[in-house]
Amino acid sequence: MKKSICCIALALVMALSTVGLFASCAKEKEKTLVMATNANFPPYEYKDGAAFAGIDVELAQAIADKLGMKLEIQDVEFGAIVAGVESGKYDIGMAGMTVTEDRLKNVNFTDSYTEASQVIIYKSGNASSQNFVEKLKSTFLDKDRWVYLVQGLGNTLLITVLAVVIGIVLGFVIAIIRSTNQLTGRLRIPNFICRIYLTVVRGTPMVVQLLIIYFVVFSSVNISKILVAVIAFGLNSAAYVAEIVRSGIMSVDRGQFEAGYSLGFGYTRTMISIILPQAIRNILPALGNEAIVLLKETSVSGYIALNDLTKGGDTIRSQTYEAFLPLIAVALIYLLMVVGLSALVNRLERRLSNDKRK
Repeated sequence: MKKSICCIALALVMALSTVGLFASCAKEKEKTLVMATNANFPPYEYKDGAAFAGIDVELAQAIADKLGMKLEIQDVEFGAIVAGVESGKYDIGMAGMTVTEDRLKNVNFTDSYTEASQVIIYKSGNASSQNFVEKLKSTFLDKDRWVYLVQGLGNTLLITVLAVVIGIVLGFVIAIIRSTNQLTGRLRIPNFICRIYLTVVRGTPMVVQLLIIYFVVFSSVNISKILVAVIAFGLNSAAYVAEIVRSGIMSVDRGQFEAGYSLGFGYTRTMISIILPQAIRNILPALGNEAIVLLKETSVSGYIALNDLTKGGDTIRSQTYEAFLPLIAVALIYLLMVVGLSALVNRLERRLSNDKRK
C-alpha cells in the first residue's frame, strides 16, 4: 500500500514538472510570431521541400522582421486556423482567407491585400502521355517529394513507440488498481477515478481526443505536435491495455494467491512475484495486437497537421494532383509494417503455446 502511495506521489511530481516545462515554453513564445497556415495553396503558401514558401510566407516574414521577432509557421487544417487564433495558440493566420460575418465574430482581419476570382474546372480531353515509370518519377523523385514519406514514416514510428510505452506503463498501473479493488476491496477512490477514465477514453473517438488535447488542453501552449500526439495516443492506448492486463490478472487462479500467502508473501509481493508473471505470459499476444492497432490509429495525426506517414502522402497528392500513387504508397507501407508486426505476434503466440505444452 505504501509503495502504491509513493508511486502516485512520484507521478504527481512528474506531472507538475511537466506543467512547469510547458509554462517555460509559453514564455519563449512571447519572442516568436506564430503564423498558422494551410500550406496547400500555391502561390500563396506551399511547401518547397521541407521549407515553407509563397507570397503569404514572405509577407509574414517581413512583418516578423519589422517587429524584431522570429517567425514560426504552423501548417494546420484550414478549418482550425480561426479557432487557433481565437484561442491564442497562433498569433496570426494567413491562408487566402475570405472575410465573412461568422469569422468576424471571432477574429479581426487586416485590410484585404489581394483579390482573386473563381473559375470552374473540367477534365481535359487529352489523355496523359506519361507511362507508369514516368509517373512514379514525377510523383516521388521530382523535387525530392519522397522525403515527405520518409519523414512521415519516422514520425509515425516515433509516435507509435513512445505511445506504446506510455500505454503499457499507465495501463499496468490502472490494471493493478482495478484488480486490487476487485480482489481485496481496497483502493476504492483510485478505482473510481480509473473507471471514469476508462469510460471516457473508450467511449469517445480517438480523433476527438486528439483534437481536444491539441486545441483545448494545450490551446495556449506552444507545444510540439509530436508530443501532443504521443500523449493523446498513449492515454488512449492505456485504457485498452489496462483492460487487457486486468483480464490477464483475473484469469490467474485464486489458488496462486493462497500459495503466495502460504509462503509468507504479502499481497504486493504475491502480485509482483507470482500473479503478474503468469498474467503477462497470457496477455502478450493481445498486447502485440494493441500495438498494431495503435500503429494504424496514428494515421489521424494529420488532423493537427502533424507530418505523419498519411499526411506525407497527402502532401504529395496536393502538389502533384495525383491521388493514386501517393495514397497507394502510404497504404503499402502501412501494410508492410502491419504484416511484419503480425508475423512477430503470431510467432510469439506459437512459442507461448509450445512452452505451455512442455
